[in-house]
Amino acid sequence: MNPPLPIPALPLAIQAIDLFGIAVFAVSGALLAAERKQTFVTFLFFAVVTGVGGGTLRDLLIGAPVFWVQGNEVLLICFAAATLVWLASRRWFAGSALLWFDAAGLGAYATYGAAKALAYGIAPVPAFAMGVLTACAGGIIRDVLAGEPSILMRPELYVTAAALSSGLLVGLALLGMTGWAAALLAALAGFALRGLAIARGWSLPAYER
Repeated sequence: MNPPLPIPALPLAIQAIDLFGIAVFAVSGALLAAERKQTFVTFLFFAVVTGVGGGTLRDLLIGAPVFWVQGNEVLLICFAAATLVWLASRRWFAGSALLWFDAAGLGAYATYGAAKALAYGIAPVPAFAMGVLTACAGGIIRDVLAGEPSILMRPELYVTAAALSSGLLVGLALLGMTGWAAALLAALAGFALRGLAIARGWSLPAYER
């Protein structure tokens, strides 16, 4: 029996981006449960599914140990996010809060997904795809379970913002730029594009022929 492959050590900056992405995605999942006036159990479920959904698919595809079964911190972050939303006043999370938390998670998780794929020896183009998958899959699963129209079926800039973060991280890594500078630049770029799309209603042109 062959020994298991060593798990690559990711820079501290990338690990911090990962935990931030998990937290804000978990909050976005709990917010959707709040909008639907669901029970606390549903808050927990939506927070976990949104927080770990994309990363789980990524790890299975790149042959990495599924990240949230390696320790307690990921599920505890999701549980804490769900509890925070459950206990908080509704006015704290009113309006477009779900969109903004989702936007923050999108940039962070796309950055981390691409970086982790590269660390596992995945080629640049598939690593780019893994970043997009990491960022988008959790939100898609959340929306499908809640009966919401999937983001893939709406023209607004969502996947495009994830692609910007993921592509920028891969590009910077190929240029030899790693650590906090690359991670923050990539994550903020995706968040900025998604934020502008939310604020100004930007969307991609739809097929009309």
